[in-house]
Amino acid sequence: MAFKLIDLPYDDTALEPAVSANTLSFHYGKHHQAYIDKMNAAIDGTDHADKSMEEVVAAARGSNQGLFNNAAQSWNHAFYWHSMSGETGTPSDELTSMINDAFGSVDELKQQLKDRGAGHFASGWVWLAEKGGKLSIEETHDGDTLADSDFNPLLTIDVWEHAYYLDHQNKRPDYLDAVVEKKLNWSFASENLARGTTWTYPS
Repeated sequence: MAFKLIDLPYDDTALEPAVSANTLSFHYGKHHQAYIDKMNAAIDGTDHADKSMEEVVAAARGSNQGLFNNAAQSWNHAFYWHSMSGETGTPSDELTSMINDAFGSVDELKQQLKDRGAGHFASGWVWLAEKGGKLSIEETHDGDTLADSDFNPLLTIDVWEHAYYLDHQNKRPDYLDAVVEKKLNWSFASENLARGTTWTYPS
């Protein structure tokens, strides 16, 4: 089974000015597509060909770094596109209660997401995740992922330079502020929490 690049859940201007249509054309149309293409080439004709993307990630972890990188990055980017929206909304009552318990308030969670993203060294991802009924902010480096972890990821923010450089140059905090304050998809996060299991890449 060959995986396809997911359709974006919004038009290419929906995330402006945080993420421009120009950035999406490269980040989604070229970077993400390249990860999908390389993963498909690596699994073609192998035992991985009929697995879900999550199964490919888990099988490749620790045994096939090239395949893992491309599968994990394919999954991370799809999750990232869904983690943003042109209409950010608000967390569900359940998610708001858990945010208040873990961070004190939604505003404090936002600040911590921005601080962790700004302080993350080099490339990687910052996640809002749930485990055992508690929320936490997690970080993964380079192409690592929570797709096959014990955590249930609710949202992620890409802090690789290509996620923001065309729009914000080297000012990662400006990108984080724009995304966290106005573009996070709280409906998606609330759905992930309510489902209780890790989001799966669309087949």
